[in-house]
Amino acid sequence: MHRRRRTALTVSAALLAAAPLLTACGSQAHPGAAAVVGGDRITVSTVQAQVADVRQAQNSSGQGAQLTDQSGQLARAKLHGMILDRVLDRASEDAGVTVTRAEIQEMRKSAVAQYQGEKGLQAAVLQERWIAPGQIDAFLREQIQLTKLGQALGADPSSPEGTKVIGEALAKASEALKVDVNPRFGKWNDQQIQLADYKAPWISQVTRPAQAPTEAGA
Repeated sequence: MHRRRRTALTVSAALLAAAPLLTACGSQAHPGAAAVVGGDRITVSTVQAQVADVRQAQNSSGQGAQLTDQSGQLARAKLHGMILDRVLDRASEDAGVTVTRAEIQEMRKSAVAQYQGEKGLQAAVLQERWIAPGQIDAFLREQIQLTKLGQALGADPSSPEGTKVIGEALAKASEALKVDVNPRFGKWNDQQIQLADYKAPWISQVTRPAQAPTEAGA
């Protein structure tokens, strides 16, 4: 795997302390919505479905209690990821970036080799990134998009200047989409590209130097 692509899978998520799974209806303006991005609703039920997939994988891992305890902000993490996907799509579209199925398959093949098998990859991303097996391809697509976005912008993501350029492109896309989050989940910050009260190392995924796989928890 190329250096920048390897990094996406080896850096542990630095996430904050526990918060309960959020349920019930959305804001008065958007009933049942966890967020509205570019006019499209992300429903609470969609967030809960992703959370349920992760919990099922955690419970099947033999480390269910430990992994569940480490992932108290899972609902926010999943909502953040779904919003970021849409922001990345908009920024990528603006920059003329596309990701093919073949590129995702290539990256997955390399990741499987890096983690010494499919089970190793699944265990690593479940622990480090709170990602269920069925969510891996979407995660890899996100990493490819970030890397290609940097390339399209002529930005070296390993440098502070490159990081700034990528961040500005994402912030511009985020502002254009007018992200509206259900207050139960927090408030979206266009400049930081994340939910307030939830720290997601989205930019560190493509800025830190490559390193050996880590077993550190989220």
